[in-house]
Amino acid sequence: MTDQPRLVLVTGASRGIGRAAALHLARQGDLVIAIARSKAALEKLDDEIRAMGNEAILVPMDLKDAKGIDTLGKVIADRFGRLDGFVANAGILGTLGPLESVGPRSFEETIEINLTANWRLISVLSPSLRKSPAPRAVFVTSSVAAKPVAFWGPYQASKAGLEAMVMGWADETENMGLKINIFDPGGTRTDMRAKAKPGEDPMTLPSPDEVAAELVKLVSTDETRTGQRIAYRQLVAARS
Repeated sequence: MTDQPRLVLVTGASRGIGRAAALHLARQGDLVIAIARSKAALEKLDDEIRAMGNEAILVPMDLKDAKGIDTLGKVIADRFGRLDGFVANAGILGTLGPLESVGPRSFEETIEINLTANWRLISVLSPSLRKSPAPRAVFVTSSVAAKPVAFWGPYQASKAGLEAMVMGWADETENMGLKINIFDPGGTRTDMRAKAKPGEDPMTLPSPDEVAAELVKLVSTDETRTGQRIAYRQLVAARS
């Protein structure tokens, strides 16, 4: 059992921070379950992982697919009997603009992917996580969850809800082996950031690879914290 690689699930694994996290995990020998909507992008990720001598399990799936999430949980339980790590990275920006002008479909989709899908994943993955000798989970948030700003209504509402839900889950499990934390990457050189702040110089921001290097530490066996909100910039500042 000890010579088996850690099994880590990453959502939003086809680009940005999620893709970089999947590559970091694979590089250190973990077996990654990579989830994203784009099959083609997942296959490119798989090519890179195979080039480094490892393999990944690709799951092309839209996180709005509730039945698909249920099936995923069952397959992991039946095939592996455990899950060692869960990196909940997937998210969408939704519509930015005055709150009263946001359409109901966009608002509901943002909540569905950023919040509800994570509740569904927690529900179906918890039994497998509890069977790991060192289960870890980390959820990617945003600074606007704690400090709301104008025009980010649906996105920041979804992330604030995510933080409250995850912190409650961490409190429920604080006396167990499962360690659950929240990670705030801050501004990162991703397509989502460019869409949100088109006038910003991307070279002033850390790369997804730099940020993911810190993110994946939160699903390692060495991680002992739980119920904490950890910001990338604070980690960097503490070292300087």
